[in-house]
Amino acid sequence: MYEYVKAIHIIFVVCWMAGLFYIVRLFIYHTEAQDKPEPDRGILSKQFEVMEKKLWYIITVPSMLLTVAAGITMLVLQPGWLHFGWMHLKLTFVVVLIGYHHICQSKIKQMRNGVFKWTSTQLRLWNELATILLFAIVFLVVLKSALNWIFGVVGLVSLAIILMIAVKIYKRYRDKK
Repeated sequence: MYEYVKAIHIIFVVCWMAGLFYIVRLFIYHTEAQDKPEPDRGILSKQFEVMEKKLWYIITVPSMLLTVAAGITMLVLQPGWLHFGWMHLKLTFVVVLIGYHHICQSKIKQMRNGVFKWTSTQLRLWNELATILLFAIVFLVVLKSALNWIFGVVGLVSLAIILMIAVKIYKRYRDKK
């Protein structure tokens, strides 16, 4: 039974992460559409609102709920996992990821109401946070070690720096065009 639940968990983690990655890309395009003249801005905004709503409520939210449900079921089936430090750390990252999810949901509502607080560059950096959380969670689950935390922190910080540099380089490239 545990292996079936684990397979379901992995499948819906992939779906959830795909939704989180894509929703922020839509936010970027939606934000950049605000620089277009009318009627383009209005047409694009309406289309992005439809895409965001469908992606969020048909794929991303159900995937998050099924991921969490399968994760809880695995812990009920194997309660011994809760005695390990790496699991506590993983669950902490999962809570942060759920917080990230809810911030994205608030962004959908803001944009639907015509409120664009973040620039496309800030949204690109925001998108990288989900990548960093994904890396942290996967490495913890695969290596099952909180002991190598120092190496993990160094790796995550290095990854974050590389991703931020890549975003800045891309911004310069776009600004030159």
